[in-house]
Amino acid sequence: MILLPVLLMLARTIIEVGGWDGSAVGKAIVFVGTPLIALTITAVVAMFAFGYTIGKSRDEVNDLVGSSFGPIAGILLIVAAGGGFKETLVDSGIADVIADTLVSWDLPVLIAGWLVAVFIRLATGSATVATITASGIMAPIAAGLPATETALLVLAIGSGSVFFSHVNDAGFWLVKEYFGMTVGQTIKTWSLMETAVSVFGLAFVMVADIFI
Repeated sequence: MILLPVLLMLARTIIEVGGWDGSAVGKAIVFVGTPLIALTITAVVAMFAFGYTIGKSRDEVNDLVGSSFGPIAGILLIVAAGGGFKETLVDSGIADVIADTLVSWDLPVLIAGWLVAVFIRLATGSATVATITASGIMAPIAAGLPATETALLVLAIGSGSVFFSHVNDAGFWLVKEYFGMTVGQTIKTWSLMETAVSVFGLAFVMVADIFI
């Protein structure tokens, strides 16, 4: 059940990448793979899988669904607020300013790509925005690199995009609320774990660059 929305969205991605989204079947898969639609389908399937098919009545399923809203209301509001803050920062254009400034520095290409992603991640709180913006900025440089170096640059940007999740990241608040931690505890655990993943990712890339 947890994997259902992931599989639906993955199917959509495969259809779009393959260029099959023009057919009737392709359009249908793209539709059901839209995140909100995929989650809605999963919720409906869950009602049947954990409700009607095990003998619960409609009223019992309704009560079960209704009782679930209370515990998650606070999580939804906090995550939405964090996501709204992130979008405000993204729309301000700060990512482009940071990226242009860092690219003007004379740095090794792998470190430059990692730093661009890191600073955009810190400023906007979005790993997706950090990845897309950093990739767009580094694309002209990557065009002149060997294939292996380009692959390492992709890994460096990906590593930088997960650096130090904090209060402007909706995922930060999701982890905090689900595990019942304070902001300080979340920073000491989740944020530091994300930072370790990012730094060790860069280290791996730099070591691989020596031998490849």
